[in-house]
Amino acid sequence: MSFQTTDSKKEEFRKYLEKAGVIDQLTRVLVGLYEEPEKPNNAIDYVKKYLGSPVDIDVDKLKLEYEKLKDENIKLKREIADLRKELQAAQQEQN
Repeated sequence: MSFQTTDSKKEEFRKYLEKAGVIDQLTRVLVGLYEEPEKPNNAIDYVKKYLGSPVDIDVDKLKLEYEKLKDENIKLKREIADLRKELQAAQQEQN
């Protein structure tokens, strides 16, 4: 019984990958690698490059930049809210 379950799960996963276009994309990349006249030293980097994943990403640097931008966004939203209050108060004084 578990053998059938495992096979059906594998088949379901294969269909999912096929429907999502993953199998076609991987096939294209692998065929491209196969057809390269000079094989690259690092096949993983080749695959990453052609699947759209940058090879030299500094994740920690990106996380730090994200946190800084998030903090700046919060600060700017507060500043906008304060300026709106000031504008509203100034408009009420004029009336």
